Amino acid sequence: MASSLTSFGGHLSIIELASGVKQASKTLALASSTQKNHALLLMAEMLIVGMDSILSANESDLKRAVASDLGDASIDRLILNEARLLAMADQIKEVVQLADPIGEITDGYLLPNGLRVRRERVPLGVVGIIYENRPNVTSDSAALCIKSGNAAFLRGSSAAISSNLAIADLIASALEKSGLPRQAVTIMRETSRESAVDFMNLSGYIDCLIPRGGRSLLDTVRANAKVPVIIDGDGNCHIFVDATADVASAKRIIANSKMQRPGVCNAVETVLLHEKIAPQILEDITSFLPNVEIRGDDFVCSLVPTAKRASEQDFATEFLDLILAVKVVTDMDEAISHIATYGSGHSEAILTSDFVNANRFTREVDAAAVLVNTSTRFVDGNQLGLGAEIGISTQKLHARGPMGLKALTCERYVIEGDGQIRP
Repeated sequence: MASSLTSFGGHLSIIELASGVKQASKTLALASSTQKNHALLLMAEMLIVGMDSILSANESDLKRAVASDLGDASIDRLILNEARLLAMADQIKEVVQLADPIGEITDGYLLPNGLRVRRERVPLGVVGIIYENRPNVTSDSAALCIKSGNAAFLRGSSAAISSNLAIADLIASALEKSGLPRQAVTIMRETSRESAVDFMNLSGYIDCLIPRGGRSLLDTVRANAKVPVIIDGDGNCHIFVDATADVASAKRIIANSKMQRPGVCNAVETVLLHEKIAPQILEDITSFLPNVEIRGDDFVCSLVPTAKRASEQDFATEFLDLILAVKVVTDMDEAISHIATYGSGHSEAILTSDFVNANRFTREVDAAAVLVNTSTRFVDGNQLGLGAEIGISTQKLHARGPMGLKALTCERYVIEGDGQIRP
């Protein structure tokens, strides 16, 4: 690892940075709930006090993004304003209100030989986050890691580097004021691809790596990471509109799932319409989905003059844009088969008035989140009461779905005896 990068305090190698974070994690693991909450409140306060410096840094990032033609969805993720900064501060305060998971006893029992056994939650240690174009991830990740007793080692993208550094510097100052080590939230300033690979290879320093970004980043992590990884995967999310669905409600839910914020992983990308209800949904689809490009099959194109013919690749694509793939299916079997073929295991929804159909859909569809008669946009840690999330896992080991505080812990056995020995 030859990368050289500058931390808050000077010119350090990546190993020196990682060593500092590792040492800080030991202090965090022993910190009390009161001390961690005090640090979080100071972090929220610092985001407000330092708002002007953050917005100035963000303006620099946005100028570079526009000049490099970054794309509307990516720019939307990058933008910070007063409302978004206040929301970031509020999310930190919400984490303060959550129960501290560290030390929670999840199981306990007495063995016939008198041994007392319990399982309890402990921090993971150092949580590495590698992410793209989302300055809010810097504060969200820091808050969740601190509350769960972990140190956060952050590696953002070049597009958001000025914003990330401004936020992280304020967070580090808050930690120092609270009596916790500022290295407990450390961000890399080097943003080259080589430094990203070095970051993924920090075995012995990073206990868990969470990538947050597009397919290219995830592929790079899968190919190069030498540390344990929780995949925050892409979101090719579907809504299946059953024949029994309420039409007016279905239109509202589809519009919210696609348009409320199209550039995020829980936005719907494909709508599957039962053939019996399809004409009622399609008759005014351009009215309730204004400015959304429809890419449909032959049936859809026959009823929606402005629709473009969908390719197979369209059904496999996470657009992150005002584009929606639409397909008409004959029954639930076809809908479930389509989701199994093209879905990414993120969030899948059914709109129906039939309890049996809803129950079957939730049983048979394999995804981190399955929804009935509601928007896919609710698959979000904050919306589900977890506080600020650190990602949405699409894998099946350790954590799945929106990851809050408990997903940043593991369990250990504590075994107490009175001199027993194994026969």
